[in-house]
Amino acid sequence: MAELSDNELREHVRARYTDAALRMADRDATAGCGCGCEPASTESDACCGDPVFGAELYAGEDAAGAPAQAVAASLGCGVPTAVADLHEGETVLDLGSGAGADVLISARRVGPTGRAIGLDMTDEMLELARANAAEAGVDNAEFVKGYLEEIPIADASVDVVISNCVINLAADKTRVLREAARVLRPGGRFAISDVIADADMDDATRADMEQWTGCVAGALTRREYEDALGRTGFVEVEIRESHRVHEHASSAIVRARKPD
Repeated sequence: MAELSDNELREHVRARYTDAALRMADRDATAGCGCGCEPASTESDACCGDPVFGAELYAGEDAAGAPAQAVAASLGCGVPTAVADLHEGETVLDLGSGAGADVLISARRVGPTGRAIGLDMTDEMLELARANAAEAGVDNAEFVKGYLEEIPIADASVDVVISNCVINLAADKTRVLREAARVLRPGGRFAISDVIADADMDDATRADMEQWTGCVAGALTRREYEDALGRTGFVEVEIRESHRVHEHASSAIVRARKPD
C-alpha cells in the first residue's frame, strides 16, 4: 500500500467517522464498538469481545450529565473526564469530541461559571453532538469545527485539554500536542485517554489503514509519547496503561501539565 499524505489520511479517517455518525443517528447497533472498530473477526481481535472501547467503559457517575444516547455513541478507549480532576469555573477543550458525551459530562462538572468546548472535523458528528446538548439542556457547552493540528481556539484560553482515543488518529501528533500546549493557560492540564502501541508492533499492523482508523496502527509507543510531550513543552508526564485493546496495543491514561 502506497504511503498516504497527511491530507489523504485525514480524509480516510473523516470518511470512517462520518459513516459512524450517520449510523448512530439512525440508532444502528452495527455502528461499531469504538474508535471505528468493526466487530472482531478472530478471538485475538480485542475490539468488541470485551468492553475495551465505547460506552461500556462508563459506569454510574462517570456518565452523569450526558444523555444516554450520547454515551452510547462513545467511540473512545477510556473515560478522560474521570481523571481530568475538573473544577467549577474551568474551561475544558475536548479534542475530537464526537457525539459530545465527554463535553456534556465536563460541562456539568465545571458548572454554570465554566465552559466546555468540543472540537471535531466531521459535520455529522457536530450535528449529533449539538442535538445531544440540546436534549440535555446544557447551555455552557459548544461545539466547533476544526482540525486537531489547527485548533481554532485562542492562545492560553483553556484550563484543561481532554481527548478520548483520537490523538492516535492524527498523522502529525507532535503538531497536535504543540497546539494543545498553545491553547492551555500556564499551569493548564492535559488529561486524555489514548491507545499506546507496544514497542514491538509489527510493520504489517502499522501499514494497515483499517487498523489505523481503528485506533491501533497510528498509535505511539510509551517512549514516543513521553518524548513528544516533552518536546512540545509539557512537564510532569504520566502514562498509565489501563487495559489491552489489541494484541499489539493498550489503552492508557496520559496526563501532563503546561509549566506555570
